[in-house]
Amino acid sequence: MKPLTKAEEQIMQSIWNLGTAFLKDILEAQPEPKPHNNTVATIVKILVDKGFVGVKQMGRVHQYFPLVSKEKYSSKSIRSLVDGYFEGSFSEAVSFMVKQKDISVKELELLLREIKNQKK
Repeated sequence: MKPLTKAEEQIMQSIWNLGTAFLKDILEAQPEPKPHNNTVATIVKILVDKGFVGVKQMGRVHQYFPLVSKEKYSSKSIRSLVDGYFEGSFSEAVSFMVKQKDISVKELELLLREIKNQKK
């Protein structure tokens, strides 16, 4: 799976949230200042070419839908980040976040509770 640029990720987030969408829907879902229609159309075409988005022709317009789930892409992205910066160790990544104060003790306790509940 090819990585996405920030602009591609932003458009992809809209498509994931919308489920199926026409170009106008994707454009409306963008934050202000909204990108130009041609910019969004170009990025959507790139996402189609990369295999992230499918397209269904409906008369003269195209309807777009995700081919890659947000969960699958998120998992791959996080794995890539951990592999690239923390030698594949999720515990090193969490330790880094603790040192940077990006995660609180309360959040760690919630994570531990989730892990314990999944093992049952």
